[in-house]
Amino acid sequence: MGFWFLASCCGMGEVLVTREMLAAKFGSVFPHLDERQRRLLMGAEARVLGHGGIRLVAQAAGAGEATVSLGVRELESGQEPLGRARREGGGRKQLTQTDPGLVPALLALVEPAERGDPESPLRWTTLSTRNLAGELTAQGHPVSADTVDKLLHEQGFSLQANAKTIEGRRHPDRDGQFRYINAQARAFAAAGDPVISVDAKKREQVGQYASPGRTWRPAGDPVRVRDHDFPGEDQQKVIPYGIYDLAANAGWVNVGTDHDTAGFAVESVRRWWSAAGRAGYPAARRLLITADAGGSNGYRTRAWKAGLAALAAQTGLEITCCHFPPGTSKWNKIEHRLFSQITMNWRGRPLTSHEVIVNTIAATTTATGLAVHAELDTGAYPAGTRISKAEMDALPLARHDWHGDWNYTLHPRAAAPASPAAAPPRPAPDLAWLTRPAITGMPGPAFDALAAALAAPAAALRQAAADRRRGYRPRQAHGHGRRPRHTLAAKLAAAILHDRHGLPQAAIAALYQATPATISRHIGDIRRLLAQAGNTITPAPHTLATLDDLYRYAASHGIPVPGQDQVSVLITDACLARHGWGIHALSTGRAGTLARGSPVTRGSRRRRRPRSTRKPGRT
Repeated sequence: MGFWFLASCCGMGEVLVTREMLAAKFGSVFPHLDERQRRLLMGAEARVLGHGGIRLVAQAAGAGEATVSLGVRELESGQEPLGRARREGGGRKQLTQTDPGLVPALLALVEPAERGDPESPLRWTTLSTRNLAGELTAQGHPVSADTVDKLLHEQGFSLQANAKTIEGRRHPDRDGQFRYINAQARAFAAAGDPVISVDAKKREQVGQYASPGRTWRPAGDPVRVRDHDFPGEDQQKVIPYGIYDLAANAGWVNVGTDHDTAGFAVESVRRWWSAAGRAGYPAARRLLITADAGGSNGYRTRAWKAGLAALAAQTGLEITCCHFPPGTSKWNKIEHRLFSQITMNWRGRPLTSHEVIVNTIAATTTATGLAVHAELDTGAYPAGTRISKAEMDALPLARHDWHGDWNYTLHPRAAAPASPAAAPPRPAPDLAWLTRPAITGMPGPAFDALAAALAAPAAALRQAAADRRRGYRPRQAHGHGRRPRHTLAAKLAAAILHDRHGLPQAAIAALYQATPATISRHIGDIRRLLAQAGNTITPAPHTLATLDDLYRYAASHGIPVPGQDQVSVLITDACLARHGWGIHALSTGRAGTLARGSPVTRGSRRRRRPRSTRKPGRT
C-alpha cells in the first residue's frame, strides 16, 4: 500500500493517521526547530502512535529510526530541558583542542618581533586573515580565514590603524606658549574683542577626481571619476583659507584659485572683517589671530606681518598674532572645529566645479550650531614677494615679552618710510644705441615689432631650459624669480652685431660686460627664435672686426655712444682669459681694442704647472 495507517480509539471514535499527514505536519514545523527539538517532536509522535509508530514517523520525516528512537528515550528519561541543541561536550572538537600548537604558531606570525621568529615569512607582507591561514596551513596547521579571525579576537587582537602620537622635536616652551595663547584668548573674549583661528586647508583639485570617503548611492551605481589623479594641462585647483570665530562658532572660508601666499592670507582676513567681523563686533578695537608656525601665515613670513600692518592701518584695529609652536598645528582650533567638518561634509563627492566647492563648504553645519560662509576669490596673488629688512624695521610692530618671535602686535598706524635701497651692483651697460636703424638695418618700429613677436617664444625657451636644469617644474608662477640680466632686445642686438656686422663674440662680450659663452648662448637662442618665426639677418656690406670699428661706424652715422667722453675700461674675467682675449690698450675717449693671441693675453691664459705636479703622460 502507498501509506500506513493506525486506528486509535478515543472518546469520539477512531482516527486514521497516515504517513502523508505526518509528512505535511513535519514539513510545516521542522523549519522552525533545531536538531534536538525536531528529534523530540518525532519521539512524541511515535509514542502517541504506539507500536509501529517509530517506523511510520521515520518514513514520514525522512529520518532514521534510530533518531526517532533516541527522541523517545529522551522523553521517557524525564530530563530537564537543556537550554541548548546539544549536550555539553557534544559536536566536533575545537581546533585549539585538536591542534594545541595552532595558537602559538598564529601568535608567532602576528608578533614576530616579540613572541616568534624575527625572520617570519609574513614579516613584510599584509597580515590579512587569508594570508595568515595560508601560512598556518603550510606549517601543518590547517585552518580557515574565519577561524583565524575568531582566534585573533579571542587573543585580544583587533584591526588597528596607526596612532599619530609620536611627536617630533619638542620645543621647551611648547606648553608655556599654549598657556600664553589661552590667556590672551580669554582676555580678548572677556573684553568683547574678536578671537579668530586662521589656516589654509589642503589644496584641492577641481574636476572629476576621486574624493575620500563614502556616501549613500543606489547599489551598483557609484559616482564615476577619473582613474588617475594626474593633473592635466588645464587643471584647476583651489585653496580654501579659513577663518574660525571662536566666540561665535562661525566659519568663513575664502576659496582662492591662485597661490597660497601671505597676500592671500591677509586678504582672507580682510574680507572676513569687512563681511562679518565688523558687523559682529562693532565696538572692537583689537583683534587676536591664532595661527600655525609655518606656511603663508608663519611667524617667519615677512609678507604676512607687512600685510597685517597694512590691514591694521586700514581698519584701525590693533592686531595681535599668536603662533602655535612648530609641530603643533593640530592644536589650532580651526583644524578640528571647521576643517574636519568640511572634509566630512564633502566625503565621497567629486569637487567638479568652483560652485560645488563653495556651496558644499557653505552647507557645513554641526549639532553645536556651526555656521559657515564661503565665497570664491579669483584674484591673483603672485608668489615671490620680498620684504626688505628696512621695510620690516619700519613696520609698527611691537614684540611681546614672552617669545616675541611667536607673539607680536601690529598697531594701527602707517609704517615709517623705509630708507632707499642701495643701488644694484654692476648695472647693465646702456645698450640702447645698438638698436639704431643704421646698426640693425631696420627701422625703429620694425625692430620693436620683431622684439615683441619674439617675446613669447623667448620666454618659453628660457623656461624650458630652466626646467631641464632643475629636472622639475618650478613652484613659482610664471614671471617670478630672478630676472635675466640682458633683455630680449639686447640679445637681439648682439645677434645682429655678430651675424650682420661680423663683430667677434669676445668683442660683444666686452661691450655687454659678459662672458663669450653667455653671448654665444644668447646668439644661438636668437637664431632659433628667428628661424621659428621665418626671419633671417642679412649680412652688411662691410664687417666690423673690433670695437674701434664699431665706434667709428656709429660716429659716421651720427649715433652717440654713451661714455665716450670718459675713460672707458673694459672688464675681462677669467673666462675671457681662457679664450685668449684680452685688452691691447686703454685710451681716453674710446675703449680698448680687443685682439686674440696678443703677448700680454696669451701669457696670462694659463699658469704653467711645476713639472713635479704635472699629470703622468703629459709634457
